[in-house]
Amino acid sequence: MSHDRQYLEKLQDYYARYHVLPSYAAMGELLGLKSKSSVAALIDRLKEAGFIETTPGRRLAPTASFFGREVAASPVRAGLPQAVEAGGGEVVTLDSYLIEKPSRTVLIRVRGDSMNDAGILDGDLAVVECTPSAKRGDIIVAIVDDEFTLKRLELERGRFVLKPENKAFPVIRPQGTLEIFGVMVGLVRKTH
Repeated sequence: MSHDRQYLEKLQDYYARYHVLPSYAAMGELLGLKSKSSVAALIDRLKEAGFIETTPGRRLAPTASFFGREVAASPVRAGLPQAVEAGGGEVVTLDSYLIEKPSRTVLIRVRGDSMNDAGILDGDLAVVECTPSAKRGDIIVAIVDDEFTLKRLELERGRFVLKPENKAFPVIRPQGTLEIFGVMVGLVRKTH
């Protein structure tokens, strides 16, 4: 039981690489478990803990908890250094943290640097909740004159405009239609 966390971590790494959980035999080999009964007991404990489940086709599959990541008990300062507790925090899955309405949420890759001053960089993934309405100040994906763009929705002289967050770019004042595709609710960035 004391090694279950290490076993789970190895299974998470395996799943990240192959997008499937290993068979019982492969799991025993991967984890260094000598007997099928040891593998079966581990699987039972991981099911009991809510990390894996058996599909209707009798295959092992990860649950949402399998993808959870522990949040440190203390936040880390972006200013002066401060001691931080490594563990003991809540467990969060990125999907549950970023996405409230899965059926209406898409990830859109950002291209360009017109939103740099809002911290949205080229290559980021914008988490966008598809909705036909937004409020002033929201960062939205808009369809303006039949083209998509990511900008901040603002009001100017009673008309909606799309404001970039980079002074090198002009405010977009739609000449024709302005349609709201969705509102950005989160951002994902890989740093390496």
